[in-house]
Amino acid sequence: MEILSTGGTAKTLRENGLKVLDVSEYTGFPEMLDGRVKTLHPKIHGALLGIRDNPEHARKMKEHGIIPIDMVVVNLYPFEATVARPNCTLEEAIENIDIGGPSMLRAAAKNYPYVTVIVDPADYPPVLDEMKKTGGSVSRETNFRLAKKVYALTAKYDAAITQYLAGK
Repeated sequence: MEILSTGGTAKTLRENGLKVLDVSEYTGFPEMLDGRVKTLHPKIHGALLGIRDNPEHARKMKEHGIIPIDMVVVNLYPFEATVARPNCTLEEAIENIDIGGPSMLRAAAKNYPYVTVIVDPADYPPVLDEMKKTGGSVSRETNFRLAKKVYALTAKYDAAITQYLAGK
């Protein structure tokens, strides 16, 4: 198993003794624009969206050095908590709108037959238990259940952004 991560999360994982490959190392492209662009890259989204048993997808992935990503675990920027602060400015709110996280989540959820996507820390233990019982895999049924959570979360996240901006 290899862990692919960005900035602060990668640092925390390393501090806890885990080996981590930085997304920028994998993509060959640095984080940029004050961290606004980290995971928005074809090597990430191709790795999430590639249909594993489609020969043309497999050929293109190999041609472009895209390694399939089997699991995505994302905690979105805390938009609602940020805008709940009494002194929150519009600029702070805007900087706490996650772009890469929802993009990865939606890509992974779309490809649920091949990718496990976790947005709720309450799902960590049951997914780990399933992986222990199956030698590291997660069932399509579990992946579908988790994918549905992604769309519920991203809809709620976008609704919170819409509501906040409507009041400005």
